[in-house]
Amino acid sequence: ERREREQKLSKEMAEKATRELEKMQLQEKAEVKYKEWLKKKRAEEAEKKKKEKEKEKEREAELQEKKTRSEKVFKEWLHNTRNKPRPVLNGYGFPCGKSTGLYFCCTYVMP
Repeated sequence: ERREREQKLSKEMAEKATRELEKMQLQEKAEVKYKEWLKKKRAEEAEKKKKEKEKEKEREAELQEKKTRSEKVFKEWLHNTRNKPRPVLNGYGFPCGKSTGLYFCCTYVMP
């Protein structure tokens, strides 16, 4: 009986040791997988940040290009408006300064 108990006890201890060993191996595998996942996640985040920076640079370049284009168009417009002949100013917006054809009491001018 004593031998049987000792054998049973040693068998239980061996089983317990193997279970603990398996647990430790599973835990180590889990840690390795977690580290790999974390590394992958950080790489993805770095790639995402890099893409965002590139997009921001593109936006800034587009804005700068748009600004230079608008300044160029404005300068052309300024240059063209200086060269255009200005209309002759007549009195009160009437042709040749006279009100012709309009016979309202307010606009009629005695010659």
